[in-house]
Amino acid sequence: MGEAPAFLVDDMQKSFSDRFDLKLKGFETATVIGSKTYVINGTDGPTLSGVRVFNKSTGEWVIPTVLGTKPKSLKGHSSVVLNDDRILIIKNNSKSNECVWFLEVNTQFIRDQKMKCDTEVVAWSKGVIGNSEQPVVISGPSGVGKGTLINKLMKDFPTMFGFSVSHTTRLAREKEINGEHYHFTKRSVMEEEIKSGRFLEFAAVHGNLYGTSIESVDVVADAGKRCILDIDVQGARSVRASSLEAVFIFVRPPSFEELENRLRARGTETEEQIQKRLRNAKAELEQGKSPDLFDHILVNDDLEACYERLKDLLGISESMNVTPKTASKVFDLPVDFTLTKVSEKIIIKNAEQEIVLDLSLMKGGAPGRTRGLNMHVNYD
Repeated sequence: MGEAPAFLVDDMQKSFSDRFDLKLKGFETATVIGSKTYVINGTDGPTLSGVRVFNKSTGEWVIPTVLGTKPKSLKGHSSVVLNDDRILIIKNNSKSNECVWFLEVNTQFIRDQKMKCDTEVVAWSKGVIGNSEQPVVISGPSGVGKGTLINKLMKDFPTMFGFSVSHTTRLAREKEINGEHYHFTKRSVMEEEIKSGRFLEFAAVHGNLYGTSIESVDVVADAGKRCILDIDVQGARSVRASSLEAVFIFVRPPSFEELENRLRARGTETEEQIQKRLRNAKAELEQGKSPDLFDHILVNDDLEACYERLKDLLGISESMNVTPKTASKVFDLPVDFTLTKVSEKIIIKNAEQEIVLDLSLMKGGAPGRTRGLNMHVNYD
């Protein structure tokens, strides 16, 4: 964002409203970016989407397609433009861990969605104080032992790692628990969420959809844990092409013959099923060589040795302090305040209190969370 003079957001919004005669209703703010004015309303606004756009060049109002999960209530809020591609929203009378939201209007994600939808698109993203560890994508052919490696990590470091729960449109089997084994959902719902960009990867298997949602990864990060994704090579390629910054690890057997021996030793499948797994494994092993896909390759010639190499890659050891990360201290925002933008900082101030929101390390965004924010009360 660079150095810039401070300005009062409330005064800017007032002049925007007067200039375009928008006739704002209660709890609405108007933010101008280029030829468009984005009006964000509170709980009782004129549109169910919570957003309407006035295009000055055409003189027309547009109700955009709104992606992401919008705040439950914006009854009392202020807004300010960031980088001409998103709007920062601060909720009045709220907690510090719930007050920051972003409405993206021209980020890369929005431009991609506009091409798909051929209409006006905006997307919500919740702002999160602090950062999270990079997720870990682990791939490899069936029978290579990646599930065993992941289970060992989860058992040895339960407070450090969390597993993303996949979505599926198939029916739950006996003893399967929704939200624990899978998120069981309707096909129409999952298809709509895939269309709106909420999935990192998905695939159709035997007539049902399976996939990893961005929300499932965010939930693990919100709990202060590092997310592990166990997905096939095709899924890993989709995740690599997404906005998620992750570490990609491919686990391979010492030889194809050894992999076949392991599959046959399980004694749980027919010859036809084994042959199908071997065909898939051959293709995955070839794709696993792609230098632009995986950051690291682990050869599982000996399980314990491979596990030690995996821990080395992730920078962990048995002696590490594995207590959960403590969340930032939560405090109340004032009921009323002025909002001032100074370079990469937002000053939230009233007569008794001054709060600084630092955006300099901001990253991520819709359709997931926007992380890396820093917020503190200024006592100087």
